[in-house]
Amino acid sequence: MTAFLPEGKRIHNAANLTALCSFEGLKRAMERGDILEAKALSCDHEHNLKVELPFCRGVIPREEGALGIREGNVRDIALLSRVGRAVCFTVKDIVQEDDGVTAILSRADAQQKCAGQYLSALRSGDVIPARVTHLEPFGAFCDIGCGMVALMPIDSISVSRIEHPDERFTVGMDIFAVIKSISGSRVTLSHKELLGTWKENIARFSIGDTVTGVIRSIENYGAFVELAPNLAGLAELRDNIHVGDTAAVYIKSILPQKMKVKLIIIDHFYEPTLPEAPEYFITDGHIDRFVYSPPDCAKVIETEFG
Repeated sequence: MTAFLPEGKRIHNAANLTALCSFEGLKRAMERGDILEAKALSCDHEHNLKVELPFCRGVIPREEGALGIREGNVRDIALLSRVGRAVCFTVKDIVQEDDGVTAILSRADAQQKCAGQYLSALRSGDVIPARVTHLEPFGAFCDIGCGMVALMPIDSISVSRIEHPDERFTVGMDIFAVIKSISGSRVTLSHKELLGTWKENIARFSIGDTVTGVIRSIENYGAFVELAPNLAGLAELRDNIHVGDTAAVYIKSILPQKMKVKLIIIDHFYEPTLPEAPEYFITDGHIDRFVYSPPDCAKVIETEFG
């Protein structure tokens, strides 16, 4: 089982199932320092995680629940939020008691191994899989391997501006991300570079089309309507429109030299919807430089990954 994918995304292989299904197998896993995975069933009043194992009790003590818990750098929500979900861990000890066997586990140790074996090999510009773990107004937190969490700031999620990351993601969604920066164990992610350039996005549309979009902002000179996460156009103002409305818009003109799309709002209505899985132009490899603006545009919008 690879330790380098988000928790809950891996599937046990036969060797790991065998390791978990016998005392001797579990002991060998402890001696080798294997990273295993199982579901966290509950969290007690002392914030110890109870883990589902086939033949014995599994416990992740609070201080072993995540890197930074012991030092106070990580809040206990990192433990509580794992209940009902898969967790990665190593086996620290096996205790035989009168009423059975208890395996003492460490998620923090698995995270540390992941950091040493995986994160140390990453560099700015690498494209990796991730899983959204929770959302805040300022960004999305993502598991990038064995519970190692990285922040994706809200302004890095898409070119089209949003008010909250929940307009793009749901908790548990599998996505791709690009490493923006690494400082020690702190990793920052970006996302918009994977969603295509202005030219790639506008290729889906033509002058004279009537399409749907989302009104993202309203200014005194017009309303910005998102046609795709990395593409927005400016529409003429219309009465009673609101941010968040779905709008049917007519594409009046496309101006690559100015990177502009002019729109006319035909109709609008409010229709609450859940975010859909992103459509990517890039899902692997490495990016040194991303240029969003078209070649003949005077304004250059780009991202350099050092």
